[in-house]
Amino acid sequence: MATEVETWSTAAPADEATRPYSDDEDALNDPEVNGNWTPQEKALHEARLKAKAKRRLRKSSSRNSTSDSISESGDVAGGDPHSPKGKVNTNDRKSRTGKGRGLPKKGGAGGKGVWGAAGMVYEDEEPDARDPNYDEAAQGDTVYATVVPEVDEKELEKMVNPIVQEYFEHGDTKEVEMLLKGLNLGPHRYEFSSLAVSLSLEGKASHRELTSRLLSDLSGKLLSQSDMARAFDKMLKELPDLILDTPEAPQMLGQFIARAIADHVLPMSFLDCYKGKVDCDHARVALDRAAVLLTMKREMVRLDNVWGVGGGLRPVKHLIKEMNLLLKEYLISGDVSEAERCLRDLEVPHFHHELVYEAVVMVLESKGDTASHMMIKLLQSFWKTGLITVDQMNRGFQRVYDELPEISLDVPHAHSIMETFVDLCYQESVITKQLRDACPSRGRKRFVSEGDGGMIKN
Repeated sequence: MATEVETWSTAAPADEATRPYSDDEDALNDPEVNGNWTPQEKALHEARLKAKAKRRLRKSSSRNSTSDSISESGDVAGGDPHSPKGKVNTNDRKSRTGKGRGLPKKGGAGGKGVWGAAGMVYEDEEPDARDPNYDEAAQGDTVYATVVPEVDEKELEKMVNPIVQEYFEHGDTKEVEMLLKGLNLGPHRYEFSSLAVSLSLEGKASHRELTSRLLSDLSGKLLSQSDMARAFDKMLKELPDLILDTPEAPQMLGQFIARAIADHVLPMSFLDCYKGKVDCDHARVALDRAAVLLTMKREMVRLDNVWGVGGGLRPVKHLIKEMNLLLKEYLISGDVSEAERCLRDLEVPHFHHELVYEAVVMVLESKGDTASHMMIKLLQSFWKTGLITVDQMNRGFQRVYDELPEISLDVPHAHSIMETFVDLCYQESVITKQLRDACPSRGRKRFVSEGDGGMIKN
């Protein structure tokens, strides 16, 4: 009996090795144990057994996928025979999921620290400034480019107006060109021409002459013919608004267009593009004015005198002639306001001393006191309005003082007339006391017959 028990005991492990269930499952199937459990405990025990079986199944499948496969003969396939069973080869590039054809991933070009696939040729890469190993000194000389932001359309007028107004004072087109190069006008550069012309329409004839010269000098350098044509096209459309401030704007714009075509700033076909396509009456007047001027001046290369010659650009002889004509017309008409307007139109405030000089000389050469009183009235009006400054008045009289000996050759009584005229000017507050005292006087010799008690008295 003891032998039978011993035989059963030794046979039990072999039998257990072939059983697919655990001891817990045997206990669950045991009728004695099951008879003592309640239904709730039995259900809970069954759930635990199922969960344990699932964990064991997942663990077995994972170990089979990550370990070396074992052939039917028991040999380890593709691994070290001396390595422990189930150890993962970390240097293996083959897929560990059990899928695929067993080839290396990405053809051997994947993974960190690899050289890439066989036959791959790498190109030179640009150094990245964000690379921790980036060496700025090793990249050679660094060139820094100045980036000028593009001028906004709203700020364009604020930036261009001071440049044009200053140009009207100095008249240097090269300085304007240099200032415009410093601005990034971008696609709005054509608006510079329209702004310059608009400002000159509100100014003087000399300003319009300077604007025409500026457009001629900038053409081909900063502004193309298409830019100029676009600017004048914009002004033709804005004529209804321009005539509110400048009623003569259509005629003036027509003169600008004619001068621009003559200077090759605008293409010769500019006027032809508007034939039969203009609905605005003001634009039609401007285009007709330009066409008439070009027809009259067909033989001239440039319409240089379309604005006249104003300011300091005129020859000195021409200015002297204009001032003489102004004074002669005043002596005939006696209109002080007209004389003042003509003097302002000459636009030569630095040359007003010539008017004073010519007025005094006319008084010395005239007969009677009429010219003297009229010239005092004229100079007094110019003095009060500030049209003639103290410096210009003093220079005009001083020039007469210096040339009085030469004038006396033609006018023998020039000294006495000059003294009388200077005293009257001082009484009317036209000149200062210092200028009156500076007037030269010619002394004469006195003889015995005049009762001075001597032969000659110096």
